[in-house]
Amino acid sequence: MDLSIPRRHGPISIRLVRTRDARVLQNELLSNRSWLRPWEATSPDGPVSFDMRLGVRRLLQQHRDGLGVPFVMEYDGEVAGQLNVWGIARGSLASATIGYWVSERFAGKGITPTSVALATDVCFDELRLHRMEICIRPENVASLRVVEKLGFRYEGLRRRYIHIDGDWRDHYAFALVREEVPEGVLPRWASGHAPSEAATIPPADRLPA
Repeated sequence: MDLSIPRRHGPISIRLVRTRDARVLQNELLSNRSWLRPWEATSPDGPVSFDMRLGVRRLLQQHRDGLGVPFVMEYDGEVAGQLNVWGIARGSLASATIGYWVSERFAGKGITPTSVALATDVCFDELRLHRMEICIRPENVASLRVVEKLGFRYEGLRRRYIHIDGDWRDHYAFALVREEVPEGVLPRWASGHAPSEAATIPPADRLPA
């Protein structure tokens, strides 16, 4: 299993991040500050380093340790953002969580749902994980559309769950287990069979966007 080899669907692909990606990723992050800041994880202990080279090295070390898979998302061969599979647990849990960001200039091209589908299929088929989770702020309408398109199942509201943009934020949790998508997440979506109603948030959990 070589995750440096791109997994592709049309013009969209994901591959393992490389150290030499650090410069272009940092440029994208810096030029997209207003676009990304509302959704970026922060630290309650104060500002953290914005050294992307160091960040990539840490992500690759986590990958070597079996704790995560840091992907780059590309569109027509151009870096469009990142998708990280993190918190990999083996054994009886066999699960992980997906997080991502995409540059504003690539928004609306289907990059995020396609990349999430590709990554989830890699985790189920190649890493043999059983459950994949995505947690999304109620205000993040674009990300809520991603899980709706792919048929991720709503699992509940997590109060003040992750420190985002300077404070602890509520998140909605969505998940899939391998048995729900025997044909694969990407083929199910591409064939029009993903159940969009699976991501429906019940009225009792709805928060103002």
